[in-house]
Amino acid sequence: MHGIAIEREAGASVVHAHGELDAFAAPEIGDAFAGLHGSERVVADLTNVSFLDSTALGLVVRGLRELREQGATVRIVLPRTTAARIFQITTLDRVLPVAASRAEALAELGERA
Repeated sequence: MHGIAIEREAGASVVHAHGELDAFAAPEIGDAFAGLHGSERVVADLTNVSFLDSTALGLVVRGLRELREQGATVRIVLPRTTAARIFQITTLDRVLPVAASRAEALAELGERA
């Protein structure tokens, strides 16, 4: 089971996801990021994601990349579960703009406002 919601917090759009993100969740992931076009500050909060397959990972990375190309400032909060391992294996944790927590991500985005 999974869930994806868009929330507004501290002047930023937050994609909050939880549960298992796999190919089944792909349409929701794509829709969530597509709905953020035009946003200036975006946080992808994956703190409570318990599983993340390559399809879901690709959509998150693509969504963040497209937002950055449109001029948005983005941060990603990695899972605090074993799902974080895929970021380490792919070294995306070194390439993506990662924050340790949602609060840290929002603070960093606020500094650039």
